[in-house]
Amino acid sequence: MGDLRPVGILGTGSYTPERVLTNADLEKMVDTSDEWIVTRTGIRERRIASSEQAASDLSYEAARKALANAGISAEELDMIIVATVTPDMAFPSTACILQDKLGAKKAAALDVSAACTGFLYGITTATQFISNGLYRYILVIGVETLSKITNYEDRNTCVLFGDGAGAAVLGPVGDGFGFKAFDLGADGSGSTLLALPAGGSRIPATSESVAKGLHYLYMAGGEVFKFAVRVMNTATETVLEKAGVSKDEIDLLVPHQANLRIIDAAIKRFGLSEEKVAINVDRYGNMSSASIPVALDEAVQAGRLKEGDNVVLVGFGGGLTWGAALLKWSTQKA
Repeated sequence: MGDLRPVGILGTGSYTPERVLTNADLEKMVDTSDEWIVTRTGIRERRIASSEQAASDLSYEAARKALANAGISAEELDMIIVATVTPDMAFPSTACILQDKLGAKKAAALDVSAACTGFLYGITTATQFISNGLYRYILVIGVETLSKITNYEDRNTCVLFGDGAGAAVLGPVGDGFGFKAFDLGADGSGSTLLALPAGGSRIPATSESVAKGLHYLYMAGGEVFKFAVRVMNTATETVLEKAGVSKDEIDLLVPHQANLRIIDAAIKRFGLSEEKVAINVDRYGNMSSASIPVALDEAVQAGRLKEGDNVVLVGFGGGLTWGAALLKWSTQKA
């Protein structure tokens, strides 16, 4: 990072809705089975937002916990970045709605749309603002209410997705700590492989678009799977190389929780023990941009991280996009 100020994560928080949708529940809804879902994805249950809950509501709960854990008040925030593909509405941004809910009156606010890689794009963006001295404290949220855009008659996708929110407060940390390397990427030629076709300016909402089911999430599962396995490895290797850290020095890997087979492939590739990997896909399914921050927060709350640990965050998603970050863990404010 040169002469730039070191930036780390000062506090984390997460929230998942109360309603649990199990594989047994899905067996009654579509032609599937618990064995089929677990064998192919590792998912056993997922959380579903209530009809009254929007992305900003989930974000608020996660944000309050992250702020409390960081010892930072909402009034001290300089910026709020919300990563989501299921915002409350097309505009204003969910970040603006959250800013008002939190009372973060001096915070700038914007949304980031990078699908499951959104949180990584968010923390990479936030780090630049803090490291160059423009801002001090930035709240980054990954949140999704994917149940609102999931077709529960499509057995290929409805078993995969869940709702939740994860938050992190970023700020200056001591020399030698914080983020050491980032890797962000995109391949727009794969934009049709994972998408919500209608509702934008290409296909505005009409009775016809609704009847055709174009407001539901679409995924070409096989193609996305192959892409995911490849970029999980390459993005992780890139940040390790940039940071001058060997795979043996990874203390915790926090991968996007899309599919247990993809995570297992990464574990084998890097020769990691399961104790060094954060896994919660069995309990939450794929929460898109929320999956990495929720898994990170759970690891923090479980005491799995100590000062100076090397943490790798890595994900991939619609766009197609990918990203990874490596940080030397410290929650001590500079």
